Amino acid sequence: MTRPVRVGITHGDINGVGYEIILKALSGEGFADLCTPVIFGSVKLISSYRKMLGITDFYFRQISSADGVEDGEINVVNIANEDVRIEPGSPSPEAGRMALLSLEKGVEALSAGEIDVLVTAPIDKNTIQSEEFHFPGHTEYLKDRIGNGAESLMVLFAGNLRVALVTTHLPVGEVAASLTKEKIVERVEIFARSLKADFACERPKIAVLALNPHCGDNGLLGSEEKDVIAPAIEECVSKGILAFGPYSADGFFANGGATRFDGVLAMYHDQGLAPFKAIAGQTGVNFTAGLPFVRTSPDHGTAYDIAGKNVADPTSMREAIYNAIDIFRRRKIYEKAAENPLRHQPDPRKSDKERRSPRDRQKDGQAEENGKASTAGESAPDTAEQAKQAAD
Repeated sequence: MTRPVRVGITHGDINGVGYEIILKALSGEGFADLCTPVIFGSVKLISSYRKMLGITDFYFRQISSADGVEDGEINVVNIANEDVRIEPGSPSPEAGRMALLSLEKGVEALSAGEIDVLVTAPIDKNTIQSEEFHFPGHTEYLKDRIGNGAESLMVLFAGNLRVALVTTHLPVGEVAASLTKEKIVERVEIFARSLKADFACERPKIAVLALNPHCGDNGLLGSEEKDVIAPAIEECVSKGILAFGPYSADGFFANGGATRFDGVLAMYHDQGLAPFKAIAGQTGVNFTAGLPFVRTSPDHGTAYDIAGKNVADPTSMREAIYNAIDIFRRRKIYEKAAENPLRHQPDPRKSDKERRSPRDRQKDGQAEENGKASTAGESAPDTAEQAKQAAD
């Protein structure tokens, strides 16, 4: 019997809503029947948050490392035995250090095959910065650490709404200069592969957004659409990808354009994520596509303003866990199918000649005609003298 999917969960910033949404998402009976949760955190911090939030139905098994995981239970890999001070709602270097420690332990377990997927609780991108972590976010860190040279793509999704980004954590003032035809083509290709393998879209249709208002108004408001984005779309189409656009972002989302496509590619962070979060509400999930493993996270941040107040909604964390399992399984099915493609089986009722495709039969006919011409050419007289002799 195949064991349950093992879901590694990092606790994120300990002064944010990380522990609250984790405990709420996993509380109650039955969750360990769906998968095997493996939390990389502190038993002391879990105890503190359980008491603070009044959570009484969260049960777990403490282990020292992920190689001791037991299926059918919620496992907590205790990453720190010392007392750690928590200050809900307040950023601190200690919280950043603990967030990084949890992430490192999760990545180690993922690399060792001790967990199958990774779900990351929100971090504070400022306090986590250190010599070991000098990245804009989880996506870039995971690509660098265990990406094996693959390019990553940030995708946020809720149901059939999937929004990917060409640029991620980049100042708005630097977006235009960073856009190239090659980069957009690369992102579309990664997105298309992910839509097939991770979301079971057989022939994904991808909408590509413009950068400027009104698609640049024929150059009046910018030339990136004409010079960069449209040529990138044309190249994608020439490669057999169903890419369309560019579309003006405001009208596209306002008119329900996203419902007509399997995926939407935005040029920059807020262009795609602002409308996505307005539509998805609490059900959105952040997914890192393109890498050789599955990583998801809630689509919100540390939420310092409500941390410790027992009002955080665990829906996005729960959806991140559910969808990590689904993507993991779909990817396995896709990889297996791609590894052993079905071969064409000839119709036994037809002759060998009939089984050949119309195009091949046409080639056969052309070859036959060429053969006749060649034979006729060999028997024809080469010169007028030979023709005269043949006539005589």
